[in-house]
Formats: sequence, structure tokens, C-alpha cells
Amino acid sequence: MIFSFIEGFLLGAGAAVPLGPINLLIMNEAIREYKNGVMIGLGAMSADITYLLFILFGIIAYLNQPFVLNVISLAGGIFLLYLAWNIFKGRKKPLADIAADTAQKNALKLYIKGYLLTLLNPYTIAFWLSAAGYVASKNLDFFITFFGLFSAIFLWITLMPLIIYKTKHKISHTLSHRIHLVSSLILFGFGTMMLMNFVSHFHV
Repeated sequence: MIFSFIEGFLLGAGAAVPLGPINLLIMNEAIREYKNGVMIGLGAMSADITYLLFILFGIIAYLNQPFVLNVISLAGGIFLLYLAWNIFKGRKKPLADIAADTAQKNALKLYIKGYLLTLLNPYTIAFWLSAAGYVASKNLDFFITFFGLFSAIFLWITLMPLIIYKTKHKISHTLSHRIHLVSSLILFGFGTMMLMNFVSHFHV
């Protein structure tokens, strides 16, 4: 049982820690307010739970089809470009103004943003199919393994934004501007790749 938990925890850490669209979004929101970053993370984790339920009920097999994956790539790519544009627009705002804006931020909207960003990512489906196959091939306890996996994800989405938020006083206006600029460009790159993936399926 402990072995299954450790395997799941390491699997979750491997999925949560690498730099990707969701971590960039968490970082950008955590600079503003700690709870904003956590809400994005909880939304993303809820999308992971959704896909886990899809596995349990056999629904994910229907999603792992070329047409469905193409639609998800299109929607996900557009959503990423939208997020990239929003971050790019706000890149020059002083941290004091950003902090003032946070009071008006709706926690539910942040949660939905994190949920959709993860749900509309074809790589999320690939990860969960791989994770389910890995658990089955190693004869691990399914529920204990995924409890370990989600424990790692939960730790990451609560501790990482806390570190970002607690050290934000060390971030100058120039550095904040650069962080937002680089983040928007990376998200734009991810979005463009997803749209190119969508378009490539129409080429003979």
C-alpha cells in the first residue's frame, strides 16, 4: 500500500512540477495574490479528477479519438491565445495596481480558468491514459496510487504559489514586466502549437 502511494506521489510530482501553461498561469496569479494562484491550481486539479472519473467510467476511450482530440486542440489553442493576450496586456501594470485589481477578482472565474485550461489540453488525456496504463502494468493499488498522485499535485498547487507570493516584494517593476512578457510569449507558443496540431490533421 505504501509503495503504491509513493509511486503515485512521484507520478503526481512528475506531472505537476514541469513548466507548462497551468504553472505559468498559477505563477502570474500568485504574484498578484496567493489565493488566486491556488484557485487556478484547484481548477486544474478538478479537471484532472474529471479525467480520472472518465477513466473509471470508460468515457475516456470515446475522447481518445482523432476528431475529439482535434476539437479539444482547437478550443484549447484559442483559449491559450486568449490567456496570453490578457497577460500581455497587463504586463506594464505596477505591482501595487495589480494588487488593487485582485480585490475585484472572482475566485470562481479563476477556478474555471484553471479547469478549462487543463480540460482543453489533449496532453492531459494522454497523461491520464499513460498513468492508468502504468498503474495497471505494475499491479499497483488503483485508489491508493491516485491518492498519492493527487496529494503531490495538491502540495504543489498550494506551496508553489505561496513561495511566489511571499517573495513578490523582491520582484521589481521591471522584473514583473519581463515575467509577464515571457509568460505571455510562452503561452502564445503553446497555443500556436495546439492550433498547428489542429491544422496539420487536415493536410493530406
